[in-house]
Formats: sequence, C-alpha cells, structure tokens
Amino acid sequence: MSFDKLLDSGKVAAALEECKAADSFCHKKFFASCGLSDKSEAQLTEAFNIIDQDKSGFIEEEELKLFLQVFKKDARALTDKETGSFMKAGDTDGDGKIGSSEFIAMVKP
Repeated sequence: MSFDKLLDSGKVAAALEECKAADSFCHKKFFASCGLSDKSEAQLTEAFNIIDQDKSGFIEEEELKLFLQVFKKDARALTDKETGSFMKAGDTDGDGKIGSSEFIAMVKP
C-alpha cells in the first residue's frame, strides 16, 4: 500500500522538500502541506495503516523514525529529536506508541 491514490504527489514532494534539512520536521506543517489534514477519518485510517509498516495496530518509534520514507523511499530518516517530539505529540496515553485514534487526532487541525 502507498499514498499514491490518497495524496497528490506534487503536494507530497513539496512537503518533503520543506523538511529536507535535519531537525526541520514539524508534523503539523507536514500534514497540512501534503494534504493529510484535509482527509476524512476513513482516509486517515487508511493512512495510518500505510504508516503502520509491521501491521501491529500501532505506530512505534522505529516506524516514526522512517516516517518520511513511507512517502518517498529515498527521503531522510527523522532525527532522534524529531522522532521524540513526534511521538510525544501523538502518544496521548503514554504507552510509547501511537494508535489509530491518536494518529487521527494528531493529524486533524
């Protein structure tokens, strides 16, 4: 599964370009730029399932680190600082992972 049918490739490319430099990733800005924040809950659930690479039902830290690569294979990995901030923003129940409802809440403006 990929984002090809869910998101505009031009918007994804622009969003990836905005956070090309290390420590420049901002999840809210990325979600808005690539068009995810405009999607329905059903579409966001589909996006969650794409990001949940190991199909565990959660997005764990290693999947967050490689988050940008889900959108484009040769995109950079997030830094430890970015990964930690991203996890903190999404993991509202403190269990060390992001569930689909937490993901949807994080993406919506």
